Amino acid sequence: MQHQVSSFLRPLSSDSSNTIASLCSKRNFREAFNRFGLNIFSNTSLFTPFIKSLQSLPSTKQLHCLLVVSGFSSDKFICNHLMTLYSKLGAFPSAVALYDRMNKKHYMSSNIIINGYVRDGDLVNARKVFDEMSERKFTTWNAMIAGLIQYECNEEGLRLFREMHELGFSPDEYTLGSVFSGCAGLRSVFIGQQAHGYMVKYGLELDSVVSSSLAHMYMRNGKLRDGQSVIRSMPVRTLVAWNTLISGYAQEGCPETVLCEYKKMKISGYRLDQITFVTVLSSCSDLAIRGQGQQIHAEAVKIGASSVVAVVSSLISMYSKCGCLEDAAKAFSERGDEDEVMWSSMISAYGFHGRGEEAIKLFNTMVEETEMEINEVTFLNLLYACSHSGLRDKGLELFDTMVEKYGFKPSLRHYTCVVDLLGRAGDLDQAEAKIRWMPMKPDAVIWKTLLSACSVHKNAETAQRAFEEILKIDPNDSSCYVLLANVHASAKRWRDVSEVRKSMRDKDVKKEPGVSWFEHKGEVYRFKMGDRSQSQSKEIYSYLKELTLEMKVKGYKPDTASVLHDMDDEEKESDLVQHSEKLTVAYALMVLPEGVPIRIIKNLRVCGDCHVAFKYISVIKNREITLRDGSRFHHFVNGKCSCGDYW
Repeated sequence: MQHQVSSFLRPLSSDSSNTIASLCSKRNFREAFNRFGLNIFSNTSLFTPFIKSLQSLPSTKQLHCLLVVSGFSSDKFICNHLMTLYSKLGAFPSAVALYDRMNKKHYMSSNIIINGYVRDGDLVNARKVFDEMSERKFTTWNAMIAGLIQYECNEEGLRLFREMHELGFSPDEYTLGSVFSGCAGLRSVFIGQQAHGYMVKYGLELDSVVSSSLAHMYMRNGKLRDGQSVIRSMPVRTLVAWNTLISGYAQEGCPETVLCEYKKMKISGYRLDQITFVTVLSSCSDLAIRGQGQQIHAEAVKIGASSVVAVVSSLISMYSKCGCLEDAAKAFSERGDEDEVMWSSMISAYGFHGRGEEAIKLFNTMVEETEMEINEVTFLNLLYACSHSGLRDKGLELFDTMVEKYGFKPSLRHYTCVVDLLGRAGDLDQAEAKIRWMPMKPDAVIWKTLLSACSVHKNAETAQRAFEEILKIDPNDSSCYVLLANVHASAKRWRDVSEVRKSMRDKDVKKEPGVSWFEHKGEVYRFKMGDRSQSQSKEIYSYLKELTLEMKVKGYKPDTASVLHDMDDEEKESDLVQHSEKLTVAYALMVLPEGVPIRIIKNLRVCGDCHVAFKYISVIKNREITLRDGSRFHHFVNGKCSCGDYW
């Protein structure tokens, strides 16, 4: 009998080992165990294929019980396999229980538990296991550092990296990848540069993963050129590197360059991912170039990325900012997974186009028909929508709901929306009181919001107070000087206008030039005020002169109050004709086929005269004209604007 047992437990041949692996890979677990089960107790390495064959928690627990009965449950090799399997099957507490019963804990066992805690976001227990380890290997340090930085505990992660290095451990590509991410999160280029030195010292400068992390670190710290240099020096540029590069350009406000690099990326044959699409669609949003955005949308559909939540949100934003609200709504209606960011994006789109009632209706649907969490951003978009639609009372009601029902603490941006809401409605005293009594320090933006409302309602006294507050925060903000000058000009207080302009000259404050543009056949045409750089400038000005005469016949009267110079009316009218949006619409009418909608973008807020002029043009030329200015969208159809003149 003893001979039979010894014979049964003798080492298996390589053919038998292959048979076990083959049976287990085919899920024939029972047959494998019946034929060779006892052999794993003399050769625990044969336990691996059995572990790999298990796909369910009940089967894993059955095997675990068998190992306990057989007396092999304390084997470190087997315990590590079981803990890994429990973690993989979502039963991490069982892995922890097994770990706690181990008499002598191997460092690999601790690594498994640390990784499990990190995956669950439980950094406290992960760090506790780490601190209790008598022996830490290189992989242990990497796991803990990566976990801390993954959950944005960047300072602690970098502190642990320094401790690791002081103990004599040399960083590898995984260590440095985490360190560069931590430096990016902390905006610490100095520590990142030191880690860059380690990277060169240990010969990792050609590693694509580390190089991409390094480039990302430089770009997040505003060192765009250093990041570009790292990527250009890579022997092979990976998808991650391409995404890092275009994200860096987007971060620096270079949307044209983003699209240029995107084209190079496609030519190089890389398969784009959702990160790529989100970045390039955002650049199309910034430039408001619908044609390019539609092409990128088609690419996303082709590779199956158009239903990804982040991509859908970017599509909604892109179409909205290109003036195509219907396309934005269509992208929203074709969404796959539900996500609060996506709903907030659509609410924001309605608000941007002055469709406050639709924004509120969508919010109510979100509350009543979905289980998604409402957050502060949702309310911010709602307040913006109410502000741009003249829904004063509803906006104030929603602000109270946010605080009293949902318990959210309003941010400065929420208060800015409320001030805008009150200011547009003409409640300037209440708007100013809101700023002075809110529980945080006001910034220049909220004071400029009030100053802008003063410009619309021609309130010089409140405007002067807001102006003085802005100068305390940012004395070189050119827009506040222009807004104050507008208030004085509308009241024909030319001496005050001159003083404002003199103050700008004395402080060397430069007014941001107005620029307008539109897209035609994949090309973007830009115009500045008084622009004569176009090859067809003579024709444009001639066309605009004829168009102005037609408008006057229909009743148009130039709003010379918006001209910031004391000159005769004829000179003022000449000045108004040269506004960038008028030059742009004239050229668009010249080159676009009859009946085609015109979409124009301007970097600054449209002036009152141009707003009136576009109404007349929409009637005379029977065109739908969409103008996106620095504040919102204006849709001109049949002599009316979607903003209802509430802008």
